Amino acid sequence: METVAVIGAGAWGTALALTLRRAGRRVVLWAHDPAVADSIRSSGENLAYLPGVPLDPEIEVTAELAATAAADAVLLVTPAQHLRSVAGELADLSARPVPWVLCCKGIEQSTGALMSEVAAEVKPDAPVAVLSGPNFAGEVARGLPAASTLACRDEELGRALMEMIRAPRFRPYLNRDVVGAEIGGAVKNVLAIACGIVTGRRFGENARAALITRGIAEMVRLGVAKGGKATTLMGLSGVGDVTLTCNSTASRNMSLGQALGEGRSLADILAGRRSVAEGVATAQAVTALAKTLGVAMPIAEAVDAILHRGADIDATIDGLLARPLAEELPGA
Repeated sequence: METVAVIGAGAWGTALALTLRRAGRRVVLWAHDPAVADSIRSSGENLAYLPGVPLDPEIEVTAELAATAAADAVLLVTPAQHLRSVAGELADLSARPVPWVLCCKGIEQSTGALMSEVAAEVKPDAPVAVLSGPNFAGEVARGLPAASTLACRDEELGRALMEMIRAPRFRPYLNRDVVGAEIGGAVKNVLAIACGIVTGRRFGENARAALITRGIAEMVRLGVAKGGKATTLMGLSGVGDVTLTCNSTASRNMSLGQALGEGRSLADILAGRRSVAEGVATAQAVTALAKTLGVAMPIAEAVDAILHRGADIDATIDGLLARPLAEELPGA
């Protein structure tokens, strides 16, 4: 796996392209927007999504998806809600079942499918892995130390993929629980919006700590009900990612929640952004999936209500606190 295609030239895709170059791979970085590809080639950096970080000139940047067809492995770093369409185009270009590493965090809004389920529908013969963890793109791109979960059901393939992406300051850890890794990556974005709302409303650190802890409980319940393992959600792709995303306004999702908490409308916030805050669509998908599986997720439901049904923030938070008292760890 010496040649790797990175599908998606946002901040995270660009950071992963740089990481792969540090790992000694030949990298092809695909941008959906030809103007972004042209800008990267002419400026030597991704001015649209990751300004100030020079790109390795050996990274091939293209807007032609066909240019990625000869890759030995593919990292899919599209927004979650666009994975199906982009992966479908990619599947049509190559008959070879090369590994697909899913690097997008979310649940498909229209179907409730995890990203691995979408990939399996689009290209059933492609071996699938998931890369998910507490990774801010800017820090990874600058070569600061980071670790992540590489989840793959095939242990041999997983170890090969870890070696493929391992760089001096980027350390992947193997996990065979794909579902658990995906649930962690999806739910943490919803929790980050909730934490941002609490921060924007100036409800204090106690409230945010309680919200994170109870949010992790919801995440574990959903993950186990979907077939994942609770232990996975205690790792980098679960608690690790929550710890990062729910404690820094460098998170797109937390900063969006903070703006909501400060009184701005969702439409205004989204209009001023180019990057995608995955938690907006995922809140609705997570809530729907939880109902299908019979899992109680009051925090996720509250975020969904605020984002998509115009619920009043203060009344919603008061409603959460007024719920009937319960045991913290039922059955323990």
